[in-house]
Amino acid sequence: MLDDDATQLGVREAILRASGFTVAVATSAEIAIALLRSAPRQFGLVISDHFLTGATGVDVVRQVRSFLPQIPIVIISGMPDLEVEYEGLNVIVRQKPMPPAELIALVRTQLPAA
Repeated sequence: MLDDDATQLGVREAILRASGFTVAVATSAEIAIALLRSAPRQFGLVISDHFLTGATGVDVVRQVRSFLPQIPIVIISGMPDLEVEYEGLNVIVRQKPMPPAELIALVRTQLPAA
């Protein structure tokens, strides 16, 4: 999960961990890409904010797609109408705030079956 806002990242992380998910977190695009490249088979889903320090979610998605073309990616942002920026990149875009139950349900539907 990627967000440069540590508070929002921590809240989402706590929600998902409390629901039984294993969560890796990153506060920058560079850290997230490095984590994914270091152990690509350990990740089943990428969740990212759209606006990041020095990058956007689109930048992250393009990099991830270069080495993990099939991994599900969810973009969560407070900005409306972002779908057009992600056209053709095979991502799900959701609006903040996202209620915990909705986040959990989305993660469950996007994670590959174990």
